[in-house]
Amino acid sequence: MTVEALNCPNCGAGVQSDRPQCEFCKTRLKTVGCPSCFGLMFVGTKFCGHCGAIAAPIEVGLDETSGDCPRCRRDLEPLQIGETELRGCTKCDGLWLDAVTFETICADRERQSAVLGFLDERRAISQPQTKVSYVPCPDCGQLMNRSNFAKASGVIVDICKKHGIWFDADELPAIIEFVQKGGMEIARQRERNELEQERERLRDEQRRLAMQANRTGLSGFLEDPANSGTRTFVRRLFDI
Repeated sequence: MTVEALNCPNCGAGVQSDRPQCEFCKTRLKTVGCPSCFGLMFVGTKFCGHCGAIAAPIEVGLDETSGDCPRCRRDLEPLQIGETELRGCTKCDGLWLDAVTFETICADRERQSAVLGFLDERRAISQPQTKVSYVPCPDCGQLMNRSNFAKASGVIVDICKKHGIWFDADELPAIIEFVQKGGMEIARQRERNELEQERERLRDEQRRLAMQANRTGLSGFLEDPANSGTRTFVRRLFDI
């Protein structure tokens, strides 16, 4: 994209078109094409600086379902990154994704690249969140659970099982990088190892129970399916 000198729609100061924020009033900036001459202009500008045409209304605002940022309590802004639709906060740069969208990003390299490219610009001016706290779901208002993604990424995200996942400013890029470096396979292998260890523990427990049953003469009783309801009581008697 060719860099042009444009005027901030908020304060009127001259700003280069590749800048994500006005240097003077700190307004977040986004460029669009003029519907008449296709020249660049900032979203919110009333007239095109190239041809003078009246700018057509551009819907970057919010609808009834956008919800509030769980951190800043501001309205979330609908965002479109390629084929990916999500919602974001213009103050803290947090992001709200439904589960299907998040799964699609994790499985699609092209979407990952598009999201990372978009977020690189936002991260340049974002303010990191340092306070750790439980936050409400933007859709239902219930406090969300905090979880270490994949139990191995080290990225703690906020999850509403019914509606989606909240990512603070640097969390989604960190997760994408974790996925691209093979983190999901490492996490799956860890789960397989833990499952096998649990199976081995259960086999050892069964062998131990069988040995104790043989010593007490209860082996036939414990193995009879008709007596399965009493096994818990018997095991308590032997502290097993």
